[in-house]
Amino acid sequence: MSLAIELHWHRNGPAFEPGAYSAEHTVSYNPHHDVLVDAAPDWGGKVENTNPEQALASALSSCHMMTFLALCAKAGWPVASYHDYAEAHLGKNPQGQMSVTRIDLNPVIRFDTGFSVDEATLKEMQHRAHRYCFIANTLADFVEINIF
Repeated sequence: MSLAIELHWHRNGPAFEPGAYSAEHTVSYNPHHDVLVDAAPDWGGKVENTNPEQALASALSSCHMMTFLALCAKAGWPVASYHDYAEAHLGKNPQGQMSVTRIDLNPVIRFDTGFSVDEATLKEMQHRAHRYCFIANTLADFVEINIF
């Protein structure tokens, strides 16, 4: 199975030199959804644009949530809402290169009124979701993933 995006960039001025061009570009996820992407603000990008590090955190958070919801539906847990604050952390990898070294997920789950699970059971379901998440499995050897 292949899942694709299209990326479009063009130079915004006559010079193509370090610091003299914009990294702003468009990523098309499908014919109806384009996202402006740029370098992170610390690297000269615009704060109002998505950056690749945020997109990576988003991909992990979304995959984890969808896996968690599938497991809860199968278990008969009536999830009413799911909120996450995902944060990617930059640092040096074991080879000394800059990389995303850690992504923290902070999911908050609400269930239908009258339904509850204890914290240990909920935590175990989160860990199961992590084990089955495609993106987490892709990053497993490279990025530390913390679920709070």
